[in-house]
Amino acid sequence: MAEIGKDILKAKGFLEKEQLVAIPTETVYGLAANALNPIAVAKIFEAKERPTFDPLIVHTHSLNEVSRFVTSIHPDLLKLAQIFWPGPLTLLLPKNDSIPNLVTSGLERVGVRVPNHPLTLELLSQLDFPLAAPSANPFGYISPTTAEHVNKQLGTKVPYILDGGSCEVGLESTIVGEENGEIIIYRLGGLSINDIEAVVGKVNVQLNQSSNPKAPGQLKSHYAPKKPIYIGDIIELQNIYAGKKIGAIVFGDNIKLNETTTVKNLSSSKNYQEAAVNLFSFLRELDEDAVDVIITDLLPEQGLGLAINDRLRRAATL
Repeated sequence: MAEIGKDILKAKGFLEKEQLVAIPTETVYGLAANALNPIAVAKIFEAKERPTFDPLIVHTHSLNEVSRFVTSIHPDLLKLAQIFWPGPLTLLLPKNDSIPNLVTSGLERVGVRVPNHPLTLELLSQLDFPLAAPSANPFGYISPTTAEHVNKQLGTKVPYILDGGSCEVGLESTIVGEENGEIIIYRLGGLSINDIEAVVGKVNVQLNQSSNPKAPGQLKSHYAPKKPIYIGDIIELQNIYAGKKIGAIVFGDNIKLNETTTVKNLSSSKNYQEAAVNLFSFLRELDEDAVDVIITDLLPEQGLGLAINDRLRRAATL
């Protein structure tokens, strides 16, 4: 299994030798490699068994660094970066030739962000290259929010995991770009639509769900446990699968389920941030538990509830 620690210099050494390192961010743990080195980037796809048509996000330590990798930045996107970086925001920007086509799956734009985690920011500031870093999990599986999650699923494929504790946000970053003067959200995530619209005005939401994504994290089936997961009325689903061992993910304090159902409550007080932090961990715990099926219902479609529901829908796609 991988070595787990807080040694930034050790992580730096592996990355400079074209090796993979798992890194903490405020969203989820990433599987990182030198974004400017196609050989190193190819190891990400190999370790995750990720299709090369699904692009990666590039991480750097400051807004000033971004000009090294892109040709331009729309004024509204610049405003978002100035306000929300470091943070759970990825900007889709026109790349220059320094970014290999493998990173962007041949697309002309690259996703870039500045993560909000002290260990990873320090690591990035000591490197002379940015890091390509999708979530540190096998492709399509639940995203990891602790170092141990990474070790359980990719520990034999990565030499070092930089341990930054549990992720504070728990959902991947929101991906935002611009087309023909219009600001577009391509993936819902840890930064809400309301926060973005407060800065740039009304935005267009385009959540592509196909095998031809414009941005990372847009595939129809993603973030999925190995156990089947069903979305609907919790009580009805419990009755439908009464003959099976059931795990339930709920939200709120007034849901009455059978004592035989294993219940994970995202937030009894209906706190959306708490729910986001708990989502992937609860999916993982139920997937590892002795249950046959996982049942859940969607959260109210507001704030981070939109991003949580997006993850649930993709996880439930069969």
